[in-house]
Amino acid sequence: MSIFKRAAEILEGKVNHFLDNAEDPAEALDLSYEKMVTNLQDTKRHLADVVTERVSLENQMAQAQKASDKADADARMALGANREDLARAELAQKQSELQKIASLKEAHDTVAAQAQKLTDYENKLRDHIEQFRTQKEVTKSEMTAAQAEVKVSESLTGIGKGMDDAGDAMRRAQGRTQNMEAKAAAMDGLMESGALNDPLDSRSQIEKELDNVRATSGVDDDLAKLKAEVAKDKGTSASGASGS
Repeated sequence: MSIFKRAAEILEGKVNHFLDNAEDPAEALDLSYEKMVTNLQDTKRHLADVVTERVSLENQMAQAQKASDKADADARMALGANREDLARAELAQKQSELQKIASLKEAHDTVAAQAQKLTDYENKLRDHIEQFRTQKEVTKSEMTAAQAEVKVSESLTGIGKGMDDAGDAMRRAQGRTQNMEAKAAAMDGLMESGALNDPLDSRSQIEKELDNVRATSGVDDDLAKLKAEVAKDKGTSASGASGS
């Protein structure tokens, strides 16, 4: 049947072309499941109509049987009263009801067979839908896990957009740091060369150079003085040692 064929195609497509090219495989599976459920509901409605018709025929058969039994009883009563004419009329009515019952029974058997077929179809369809629903959920779980694995792998290998963005941010930060370091070095060079003045330093360039000379000279003087003191201390120590 078409619904079973459709279900088979969907399940087969899970591992082939269908799921690979579907815009949203999970949504496609849910849509197919909904269509199958809708088909089941339609089948139930058709079955309800057929069962209703079968019950109607059974009621008509019961009424005809009741009328036949009444006609038979009336025929017996008329014959007992020596009214053969009335007995014949009632027996004719009885035969008419029996023919009606026969026709109704034939129709009833046909409808009952249809109802049984629809019942069997409904049961099979329900089983297929349940199998499809289970497979659908399994497939969606597998797809979710596979998608998560792909995203993690992409992130680890830098293929994913998140890693690309992180890499770009890192490169921008490193470039900015290098630019700031280069700018700081250039500023230091300009400060030392006097090309760039410290706004907090009110000295002229000549005063700055003189101060540097004084600082250098002072260091040289302190170093010479320190050397002389160390030499003197060594001489004193040597004289004391020889005197003793």
